[in-house]
Amino acid sequence: MLQPNRIADVMGGAAILGSLVVSAQDLEAAVTTGLPKRALRLTLDRGCVSPLQARTMLYRVIPEATYKRRTRLTAGESERTERIARVIAAAEYVWDNRDDAREWLTRPHPELENRPPLEAALTELGARRAEELLERLFYGIPA
Repeated sequence: MLQPNRIADVMGGAAILGSLVVSAQDLEAAVTTGLPKRALRLTLDRGCVSPLQARTMLYRVIPEATYKRRTRLTAGESERTERIARVIAAAEYVWDNRDDAREWLTRPHPELENRPPLEAALTELGARRAEELLERLFYGIPA
C-alpha cells in the first residue's frame, strides 16, 4: 500500500495541508475537514504535462467561478483531490521518475477505454482501475 505521506507530498505536504501527514488517519482528517484549494492546483500541476491541461482538469473537479470564490475545498472536492494525488503518487512510485509517471498519466490507455489514467482518476472506480494497472506494471503481471 502506498504511504499516506507520499500522497500528501503530491498535494503540497505539510506546508499546504497545515499539518504533517504520516498515517492514513492524518490524511483522512485533512481531507474530511476540506483541503486548501492550493492542494488541488499543486496536485494537477504535478500530474499534468501543461498548464492548460492542469487548468482544464481543475475545472472538471470544481467549477471555475466556485474555485475562484473559495479558499477551501468541500469534503467531496477534497476526496477527488486526494484520489487524483493517490494515482499520481502511485505512478511516481512505479515509474520511479516524475516525468515518466506524468507521461503515463496523460497518455490514453487502451485498458481505460483510451482515456488517460489521470482523467480516469476523476471517478473512484476509474482511479481503482488505474491503480490496478500500475500494480500490474510494478509486479510485471501481464494484462
